[in-house]
Order: sequence, then structure tokens, then C-alpha cells
Amino acid sequence: MSPGSDPAAGAHGPLAGTGLDQPGRRDPALVLQEVFGYGAFRGPQAEIVAHVVSGGSALVLMPTGGGKSLCYQIPALCRAGVGVVVSPLIALMQDQVEGLRQAGVRAAALNSSLEAGEAAGIWRALEQGELDLLYVSPERLLSPGFLDRLAALPLALFAIDEAHCVSQWGHDFRPEYLQLAVLAERFAAIPRVALTATADPRTREEIRERLQLQQGRVFLASFDRPNIRYLLRDKDEARSQLLAFLAERRGEAGIVYARSRSRVDRFAADLRAAGFDAVAYHAGLSSEARSSALNRFRRESGVMVVATIAFGMGIDKPDVRFVAHVDLPKSLEAYYQETGRAGRDGLPAVAWMVHGAGDVPQLRRFIDDSDAPEAQKRVEHGKLDALIAFSEASDCRRQVLLRHFGEALLEPCGNCDLCLEPNTSTDVTEAARKALSAVYRTGQRFGAAHLVDVLLGGDTARIRELGHGSLSVYGIGKELDRGQWRSLIRQLLAKGYLLSDTESRGGLRFGPDSLVKPLLKGEASLALRLPPPAKERRQSGSGERGAPAPSLELAGEGRERFEVLRSWRLEQARTQGVPPYVVFHDRTLIEIAARQPTTLPELAAVTGVGQAKLDRYGEAVLAVLSSG
Repeated sequence: MSPGSDPAAGAHGPLAGTGLDQPGRRDPALVLQEVFGYGAFRGPQAEIVAHVVSGGSALVLMPTGGGKSLCYQIPALCRAGVGVVVSPLIALMQDQVEGLRQAGVRAAALNSSLEAGEAAGIWRALEQGELDLLYVSPERLLSPGFLDRLAALPLALFAIDEAHCVSQWGHDFRPEYLQLAVLAERFAAIPRVALTATADPRTREEIRERLQLQQGRVFLASFDRPNIRYLLRDKDEARSQLLAFLAERRGEAGIVYARSRSRVDRFAADLRAAGFDAVAYHAGLSSEARSSALNRFRRESGVMVVATIAFGMGIDKPDVRFVAHVDLPKSLEAYYQETGRAGRDGLPAVAWMVHGAGDVPQLRRFIDDSDAPEAQKRVEHGKLDALIAFSEASDCRRQVLLRHFGEALLEPCGNCDLCLEPNTSTDVTEAARKALSAVYRTGQRFGAAHLVDVLLGGDTARIRELGHGSLSVYGIGKELDRGQWRSLIRQLLAKGYLLSDTESRGGLRFGPDSLVKPLLKGEASLALRLPPPAKERRQSGSGERGAPAPSLELAGEGRERFEVLRSWRLEQARTQGVPPYVVFHDRTLIEIAARQPTTLPELAAVTGVGQAKLDRYGEAVLAVLSSG
């Protein structure tokens, strides 16, 4: 079903009995239960909904999977008129509209994928008061005459999703978002809600200023995603490391991010050759190929997408069980945004990444070679430094990540590699001196790979050509293996002992004398966390501690019921042409399989089963359970 068809679908389903069809009886808690199937609001949702229902504007910062959408969907159902949602991507609109229609909500989207007749039908529905929510791209909203037509309608609210796109310093900047300030000028009496999952303090203020929300309230939920396990690995051979990580994740939906189109194509081919159902996605592919990859990912189970950052913003798929990075992302904000696409359903998920010394110089070159103003380059270098500090952290990853967003986690999380795999710091003073000496003796112009070759006494063509085999530092570093030297050099970079010289294409040079000289002269010592030797890493196998599978809480017959329900759901989704998760989330199927309801009232008590879904699927679900 396309987002433009049947715009009044569900016109009488969920509203009957909720009080929404009767003036003066618009109860948000009842809408939450009857329409969406949830028994209670989470975190600040109730306060946000009450504020917007009463006509207030707001900036809402809430992690992916935290329930941001309900913060404008429920007020739109409780207030008179239609709620207009500005959304950046067609795929996101489709997911949202399909999910709302499954819940019986009258929703539609206006975007470039519609035929003229479909768009005209949506406008007729709007003018006749037959829609509760309208999704629209910023480009369509700002097109000639669009706001004039909206001004003639009763409007409940404006919601600006993915509001971080307004930030010119951000990783997802969309110039059209800057023009959305016009909503405050033309529709001053209509509440406006800006929502995002990714915004550091600088970006928050930028959103408020550019969208003229200075007088609106700011609701800041925790950025923590406790269901995500953060696992970082030293990059050795990214292909084999990725295959080892995925070895026990066959049949799971996931995203693999790589920095370039060529790497995306190569990794996708490698995964397919290894028997994984993998598709590639990047801007160099045809629109048909990208659309096919996206639709397969949304509508089928167990599909992996290998992609550049062109993929993912606004993807509403809740059952993504892992996000893997085979290259460093551009910033810590980008990392948080990309890894946040895992585990939206609240079930266990993994954010896995390999990183190496070669990633950082390339990212710095991207910044320095761009046409951005110098002020923006300084900001972007600062963001990259924050990412490096996260990747080279010696304590809990989650504490470092949340601290970047202005939030304190008082205790280690117990669900990241540094918490799960304790590896205490060791004295690396002598090794660090050798590394610094190698940098100096080779002229402070070579990258980490060559320096490690020199320290290990490698017999490479470059060493022979440059005569570096005769240097005093040649072969003096055999107490560490290649992976350990790479880690040490990255940490020296992260701590400022070394700097990456972008003009010499990533060559390393000394940092400030105040750091380097005391270490070289024996006046200071240094303790760092190094990976175990390669031999130990090989003996321990892949060493991956993935999150438990989401259905492991079901054993025996319960697990079998869950699989039968998943098969039934897939059949329903294919018949209707919608993604399986808009029928029911995995979490809902797990609860059904565990509780084994035998009556419609018992099924209605399951989280995620609203009245419309109970009416549409209730008898069929009970039949599936009884047949088992």
C-alpha cells in the first residue's frame, strides 16, 4: 500500500471508544492504550504530550527507540485539526504512515513518489477533515503555494522530525531545514515540536535558534541505549574480522557501514560469497538499485545492508540486531546516530566497530580538503577528536559516549567491550619512547604502517629504498606485535604525544614539547591499555561477545510458538505489501508466545496490541496459537 492511497483508511477504527470522536473527552492515556497498545507512557513522554496538547512548543531530545513519534502523534490525535510532520526521507514517511494505518490512524504522506491523482486525493481528504496526520518533506512544505493551502485548514501542530538536520555543523545537514523558521512566523499560534535523537549542547542551541523555539520547553531524555552492546576492535584484517563477528548472526537484520562506495561493493560481495543475504547501498547506484535494497531491508527478514552514510537516516525498522562499522565514522554524533539504528525495539543489539591508525589521517584530510569555512573545520576537527577519545578510551565506552552529550553515567555500564573484557593498563613507557624515537629518526613524515615495519625490523621495499634498515631504531620493537604497536601509536595520537600531519598525507610528527620531552628524557611514565598478543587473540577465536538473541528468553515450546507467529506475520505482511514490523514488533510476538492468550481480552493486554490490530488480527493470532 503506497502512502498516497486510501488516505482516510482507518477513519473509524481506533477513535471509537477513545473519546477522540466526542468533544471534551480527549484523553492521551486512553489514546496510548486503545490506539497504540501501550499501558503507560515512558520517561518524559507524558509530560511532553500534556505540554503539546495544551498548545505548547518544544524541543524533544530522546534516543532512537525511546518513543519520540508518540510525542507528536498522540497530541495530533488529541487536538483539533491535522498534525503536519516534516520528515526528511520518503522511506521514513512510508514506515510511519504504514505503521499508523495498521493502528487505524488516518495518516498519509505527500512526497515526490506520488502520482498527481494520488496527491489530489490526499488534498481532498485534508480539506474534508479526513486525516489526522500528514507527513511531508521540507522541500514539499516550502514549495510555492503549499503553506497557503495549509493555512486554510485547521492545524493541530507541526512536528519537525530529525531536527538535527538544521545544524550546519552537523553530519546530516539539510539546507531546506534552515527555512523551516517560516513556520514560527506564519503559524505563531500552532504548537511546533522539534525532535531528534542526536544533539550535543551546541547543536541543541542551534536548533532552538534556527527554528525559533527559544520560548518553547526543552525536554531532554537520557541518551543511553542500555540494550546496545558496544564492541570495538583494533583493525587487523577488516574482512575476516567482520565475517568472524557475523558467524553467529546469520538470519539477523543488520547494517554494515564502510567509508567509500568501492569498499561497500567489496564488502557486500564478500558477505554474499560467505552465504549472507547482503545488499549494497550507496549514492553511486541507480535509484532503482537503491530502492530495491531499501525495500528488501524493510520488508524481508535477515537482510544485511552494506552502506555508506547515505543509508539509514530515518529508517524505522525496529528489529535491526546489529550495526557494524569497518571504518571510523566522521564524528561521535554520526556514530551515535548510526549505531542507534540497532535495537529500536528495545531488545538486545550490538554496535561493533573495527578501527585503525589509518582511519584518522584520512578523516582529517576530508575535513581539511573541504570547502568549509575555517571555523567549521575547527568544529569538525574537535568532533573527530571526541570520536578518537571514545575509540581509544581505557574505561567504560558508554560513560565516554554519554559524557559527550552532557550526561553522566555514574557506574560503568557492564555492556561494552571495556567492561566485559577487562584488560588493565600496563606500563608502556619504554615502548612509547621507542615509537617516538622511530618517528624522529625517520624524519617525522611517515605514517603508522611504515613506523611499525621499522620497529619490527620488516624487510619491505620501502624500507630498503629509504635505507631505514640502517637506523638505530630498526628492529628494536619486537617485544610487541603489529596489532599492539598500532594500538600504542593510536593512543599516542589520541593523547597528543603525536600529531597527524595532513599536509604530508598522514605522516606523524611530535606533539607539544611539554608532553614529548618529559617522556623521552625519562622524567615521565606512561600506562596504557594494549590488546593481548596476536597469538592469544587467535587462540581465543573471534573473541566476540555478541548480545543474546532477542528470543532466547523463550525456550522449547515458547520458542516454537514465536517462530510460528513470525511466519504468520510474514505472510500477513506480504499479502498487504508492508514491512512485517508494522504488523507486530518482535517484542509483541515474544510476549504473545510467552503469555499464550486464549481470548481477545487477554490478547488485548499484550503490549503493542491496540484496538485496531485486535480487530484486524485478533482471531487469526488466537487461531495460530491454538493450532500449535
